[in-house]
Amino acid sequence: MDKNKENNSSGRKKIWICYIVALALVVAVFVGISSGIFGFMPSFEELENPESSLATEIISSDQQILGTYYVENRSNVNYSDLAPCLVNALVATEDARFYNHSGIDIRSLARVIGKTIIGGHSSSGGGSTITQQLAKNLFPRKKQNKITIAFRKLKEWVIAIKLERNYTKEEIIAMYFNTVDFGNNAFGIKTAAVTYFGKSASELKVDEAAILVGMLKATSRYNPVQNPENSFKRRNIVLSQMYKNEYISKEEYDHYSSLPIDMSKFTKQNHQYGLATYMREHLRMWLGAWCKGHRKPNGQEYNLYKDGLKVYTTVHSKVQRYAEEAVAEWMSKEIQPAFFKQSTGRNAPFIDISEEEINREMRRAMRNSDRYRSMKEDGKSEKEIEKAFHTKVKMRVFSWNGEKDTVMSPWDSLRYHKFFLHAGLISIEPQTGYIRAYIGGINYKYFQYDNVSSGRRQVGSTFKPFIYTLAIQERNYKPCTKIPNVQVCISQPNQPDWCPKNSSTAHEGEMVTLGWALANSVNFVSAYLMKQISPQAVIDLARHCGITAPMEAVPSLCLGTADISVKEMASAMSTFANKGIHVEPLLVTRIEDRNGVVLEEFSPTKEEAMSENTAYTMIDLMKHVVDEGTAGRLRYKYGITQPIAGKTGTTQNNSDGWFMGLTPDLVTGIWVGGEVRSIHFRSTALGQGANTALPIWGIYMKKIYSDPALKDEISQEDFEKPENYVPSDCAGTEDEVLEDSSTQQSFEM
Repeated sequence: MDKNKENNSSGRKKIWICYIVALALVVAVFVGISSGIFGFMPSFEELENPESSLATEIISSDQQILGTYYVENRSNVNYSDLAPCLVNALVATEDARFYNHSGIDIRSLARVIGKTIIGGHSSSGGGSTITQQLAKNLFPRKKQNKITIAFRKLKEWVIAIKLERNYTKEEIIAMYFNTVDFGNNAFGIKTAAVTYFGKSASELKVDEAAILVGMLKATSRYNPVQNPENSFKRRNIVLSQMYKNEYISKEEYDHYSSLPIDMSKFTKQNHQYGLATYMREHLRMWLGAWCKGHRKPNGQEYNLYKDGLKVYTTVHSKVQRYAEEAVAEWMSKEIQPAFFKQSTGRNAPFIDISEEEINREMRRAMRNSDRYRSMKEDGKSEKEIEKAFHTKVKMRVFSWNGEKDTVMSPWDSLRYHKFFLHAGLISIEPQTGYIRAYIGGINYKYFQYDNVSSGRRQVGSTFKPFIYTLAIQERNYKPCTKIPNVQVCISQPNQPDWCPKNSSTAHEGEMVTLGWALANSVNFVSAYLMKQISPQAVIDLARHCGITAPMEAVPSLCLGTADISVKEMASAMSTFANKGIHVEPLLVTRIEDRNGVVLEEFSPTKEEAMSENTAYTMIDLMKHVVDEGTAGRLRYKYGITQPIAGKTGTTQNNSDGWFMGLTPDLVTGIWVGGEVRSIHFRSTALGQGANTALPIWGIYMKKIYSDPALKDEISQEDFEKPENYVPSDCAGTEDEVLEDSSTQQSFEM
């Protein structure tokens, strides 16, 4: 017996020794892991500020996210930004005892060991808590082997416990939602809610929350876009867990589980899609330069794609959307079909140029293509590239009815895309210079050239108001001053006399008022005024109004022969609506870092370009263009009754159609034309600015005027009259003009 007792006592000692040694080893392992002996372990500072790549957000003036620049398309939210049903769905599905543990759920861990590992039941569920999953997301280790996997799990336990000590449960939930990947380039719940449902995370409904939480098990397998059937089943499992854990009632479960998967609001998160694509690309280039000139507290340059900057723009999301809808509606339903109808024959869509010139244009297009550049970088010869461009392949091409799958050669696709007319639109608030809408083209994915800022085209008659401005300000002409509507010739050094023609014979040989002449865009009168003023004076005024494009001091300038961008023209026209003060266009008001610290604020520069009375007189003159001139269809066709000033423009051969629309709070410039000037309408009836560009403005402004939410932002009242404004008194003016109005005079330059 004594021997047995001695053996039992010795056995117990051995067990205790083994237990103590094992416990000591476990403690030593955890201490070693916690101190970083067995590899990386985040410091206290890193737990307080975990590193992650955050997308830079482009935010509209009405606080909508227009787009992001990113390595990972991720934007953070706070717990208060999450819909309660979203939190409930996550906890019910991933970690039902989340609020009762300190990072590690012992009961779940025991279940995994007993049922999954020992019992072999793979369906018994996992043991990782939400906090452990967060630890894995925050501090991932890509390269793992069988030995390091065990240490990795232990590290996640330690990190989870540290996270629970440093953060509240609510903060952990928010951090978790910020770190997970939802597929389709949507990192984090904020981006996922916008991508899949077109709304913020706080606006998600129960079934939508269940879909997103269900995706966390396997992003691709349960993706509602790629695999809607799997997503439907997984969503209902999440809903059943919510019902089981008493987050929803039986009635709610029955209702939400019967709903179909609705992906009608799904939007790809890509710089080629969404609102204001051209503006975002224009801004990306500007921000790249800004980042190079600004440094973080650690001395490094800001990274546009990782540092989570918040860029607050002046663009209004509703105004931008209405502008894009207007461009798409008019171009797709009216102008493009009309152009297709006239573009027939061997040389289409080119007009009045030789085969040699067409081939030269096509080869230029080939060399500017991504395909050509890529093949050049791969070391392909010109002969190999030429062959590839004339070989048919499967591809997608643009159409106004959506992308089309087809088979054609890259050369033919270049020719096909040249059939499409292009457009540029920009709207500016004249008092502040704030850019409210910016459309650089018809589709950024297929046509990336920016027709607002990068493109410069002949502006035609939209330039005439600057000639008239000088006549009013420097020569004291008035809207009712009468001018002879007869041909004027101006001589030029070493060149033939310049003798422009009118586009209409209406009232030729008669005296016409300045107001009627501008309303009907009479070339004879513009040439007459140029004789009185001089081209250089016009250029000087244009410079004060913000036009920086090269302009040659020649008489034809009065007819708009200069190439100027849509942005510059709209900016210059804003001067008239802002009482003669030019305000430089502004796109960004401030930039913040990821923590909301303001890094820089921006304000526009201002310059007085003309007197307030002159500006108002010009507004009055341009009202005539709408009420009784070339822009009259805004009244009789589009039924717009609000006060409007405007100017149409059409260039030679109908290559460019323009319209400038001015209201007290919004000045808009619109251009429509082919990719090159040899692509144009054959008739002025179709190709004039009143038919190509003006209707876009009509559709656009009707949408704005019909939106009650915009009434306080975009006035429908008349332009404010200067306090000391004296209405035109034309007594004696006619005789004064007649004295120096002899026709066919020669003006030496």
